[in-house]
Amino acid sequence: MQYVGELISIGVAFSWTATALLSEFGSKRMGNLTLNLMRMVITLVFSAIMFWIITGSPMPAHASTEAYLWMMLSGLVGYVIGDFCLFQCYIIIGSKFGQLFMTLAPIAAAITAWLTLGQEIRPQAMLAMLVTLVGIAISVLGRGDGHKLSLKLPLAGVLFAIGAAVCQGVGLVLSKIGMNHYESSLTTAMAGWMLPFHANFFRCVAGVLGFSVLMMFREGFSPLCKGIRDRKGMAAAVATTIFGPFVGVGASLLAVQYTAAGIASTLMALTPIIIILPAWWIFKQPITAKSILGAVISVIGVSLFFLL
Repeated sequence: MQYVGELISIGVAFSWTATALLSEFGSKRMGNLTLNLMRMVITLVFSAIMFWIITGSPMPAHASTEAYLWMMLSGLVGYVIGDFCLFQCYIIIGSKFGQLFMTLAPIAAAITAWLTLGQEIRPQAMLAMLVTLVGIAISVLGRGDGHKLSLKLPLAGVLFAIGAAVCQGVGLVLSKIGMNHYESSLTTAMAGWMLPFHANFFRCVAGVLGFSVLMMFREGFSPLCKGIRDRKGMAAAVATTIFGPFVGVGASLLAVQYTAAGIASTLMALTPIIIILPAWWIFKQPITAKSILGAVISVIGVSLFFLL
C-alpha cells in the first residue's frame, strides 16, 4: 500500500491531539499532580503487561547502572518538570495554545544537543527557529493600550508552556543518551522497536517517584484517593495514557519504518493545527484567523528542522 508511513504519521498527530485534549480535561477535573501520577502508574502497568506478553517477563531488560541513571534523569526532566508545566499551562491557557508552544521543543533539543553532544546547529535550523518563533508571536501577541504589542494570554500560562517545551527538548536529548547506553549494555537480544518502551519504563519510574514527592509536600495524597473514585477522571487518565505512550509512541516508531524520518516528523507535528477545531468544540476556545495563521507558520518552522 502506498503512503503507509505518511498515513500512520498523520494518525500519530491525531493521537497527540487526543492526548492533549484529554489531558486538559483530566487536569482541570482532577488536578495536575493527580493526573500526572496516575498516568505514570498506568503506563508502568501497561508496560509490564506488554513485556510479559512479548518476553515472558513483566520487567524490562537488564542494563547498566549508567543507562538507568540517564533514563531516570530524562524522566525527571521530561515527565516530572516538563509534564507538570505542560498540564499547568493546559489549566491556564488551554491545550490549543499549549500545543502551539510545544513547537519550541525542537529548538530546545537542538540547543541541548549542541551543548551536550557537540551536534552542529546548521543555518537551516536557525531559520527554522526563527519561523517557529514568528508563528507563535502571531498567535499570542496583539495590540494593547496605546496600540503597543502585548501578550494576549496570562503570563503564568505562557511561562509554564515554554518550560514544558524546553523540558521536552532537553528530556529528548537525555533520553537519546540514555538509550545509547541502554542498547550498548544489554545482555540479551531485543527487537529494535522494543528499546524505547523498555527505556521509557525507567523514565516512568522516575516520574512516579518525582510526582509522589511533589504531591506529598504540596497537597498530600487525599486528591489522589478522590481521583481514583472519579470515573470520568480515571477514564481520561487511562485514555491519555493509551493515546500517548502506547498508540502514539508505537505508531511513531512504525511510521519511520515506512517513510523518511523528516516526512514522518513533519506530519506528526501537525497537532497545533489539528487541535484548533476540537478545542473550539469541546472547550469553546475561539478560532481566529491569527491563531490559524500562527499555528500553520509554527508547524512550517518545525518542518524546516527535518526537511531542509
